[in-house]
Amino acid sequence: MKDQINKIISDVEKFAITSKEELEAYKLKFLVKKGLVNQLFVDFKNLTNEEKKVIGKDLNILKLKVEQVYLDAQLFLEELKSIDYKSDPLPGYYTEVGSRHPITSIIDEMTLIFERLGFSVSTGPEIEDDWHNFSALNFPDNHPARDMQDTFFVEDDIALRTHTSSVQVRLMEEGTLPIRSIMPGRVYRNEAISARSNCFFHQVEGLYIDKGVSFSDLKQTLYNFVQEFFGQNTRVRFRASYFPFTEPSAEMDIYLGLETESDYRLTKGTGWLEILGCGMVDPNVLENCKIDTSIYSGFAFGLGVDRMAMLKFGVKDLRTFFNSDKRFLEQFSCL
Repeated sequence: MKDQINKIISDVEKFAITSKEELEAYKLKFLVKKGLVNQLFVDFKNLTNEEKKVIGKDLNILKLKVEQVYLDAQLFLEELKSIDYKSDPLPGYYTEVGSRHPITSIIDEMTLIFERLGFSVSTGPEIEDDWHNFSALNFPDNHPARDMQDTFFVEDDIALRTHTSSVQVRLMEEGTLPIRSIMPGRVYRNEAISARSNCFFHQVEGLYIDKGVSFSDLKQTLYNFVQEFFGQNTRVRFRASYFPFTEPSAEMDIYLGLETESDYRLTKGTGWLEILGCGMVDPNVLENCKIDTSIYSGFAFGLGVDRMAMLKFGVKDLRTFFNSDKRFLEQFSCL
């Protein structure tokens, strides 16, 4: 019966109702006593109690959907009848031309650059379990590193992902090596909303695992990315850092300079702005995913898309990207 329900839903969605005759035909096919929907309710009586528990909800949803389509079409035809075409010609419909959101544009640009460097694209769920979001990435229970990320918990061990590193874990668990992939997506952290931070943001993380992968491979990959994204003359530097899932770890900065007040404020008077974190994948993470560390090594990195968009477009307030102000978004219609 499940297949019959799906077939009727498909037929309803394909049924065109643009006239009174077509509305009547729709009613005769689906809604009268001998129509398809009522026949399913007749057959429903012959199911077992267990089958009724499974099918009952879907059957009621089907009935509501079929009836709603009929009522909507009936209302539409009534409105058409009320138009006086002699004094009020059939109105046209003005449709505004849309465009890609600036964040989407940046993700697409970053993706194209990494695809030219040989990376594929992988995605994963935004609601994650503790293993994929924390434990497999070398965040032991009660470890202070968990405090680095304020998390939105759905249940005790289920949360909105705090990074797309969870997709890296899923890729490594599949066991298909080598891996060279990026993971774009939205992530969530319980942070105060301000001009520089939000409770959700976007990342593009990368993972490369193979035989003989070194830190110099990581640096060259990121140098190439920055030169393509920001320009050939962009100055960069690496600083030692700490992340639970990489060792050694580093942060990469680009030099903005101190020519303007906004540059001074954004870089806190140094001229340098951090754009990503990176490092060699910690052997514990590889072993958690059943990867032989005597044969394989790898690097990982994570870029904040929203900050990259701010730099690329000269936007000073992160919140501007997400308040749905058409005046702001229309500036990017050419993207």
